[in-house]
Amino acid sequence: QVQVVESGGDLVQPGGSLGLACTTSGSIFTMLHMAWHRQAPGKQRELVASITSDGMIRYGDSVKGRFTISRDNSKNMVSLQLDSLRPEDTAVYYCNADLPLNGGVFERYWGQGTQVTVSS
Repeated sequence: QVQVVESGGDLVQPGGSLGLACTTSGSIFTMLHMAWHRQAPGKQRELVASITSDGMIRYGDSVKGRFTISRDNSKNMVSLQLDSLRPEDTAVYYCNADLPLNGGVFERYWGQGTQVTVSS
């Protein structure tokens, strides 16, 4: 089992910035595909950004050019830098880890979420 823990959520003003961090347990971090999703009240959970074990990156359309995902394998950590924040970015942000299994199947582990609120 992989434990996933997020941190860094806060209340910020529109146009501000915030950094989120996600760490995992164990010694298999380099094998994991990592991602951030977010969910606002009454809305579907959506992909924010992902980064594979090989470092390939994907962003959701709503955050392209504003958010940056990165990983530090020496610290079992993936980070999300949120810039130019807008009120519509307000959501619970979840980190997840995807562990590849035999046969091309992945096992997904979720963190508990961290609240990001963008308001004046």
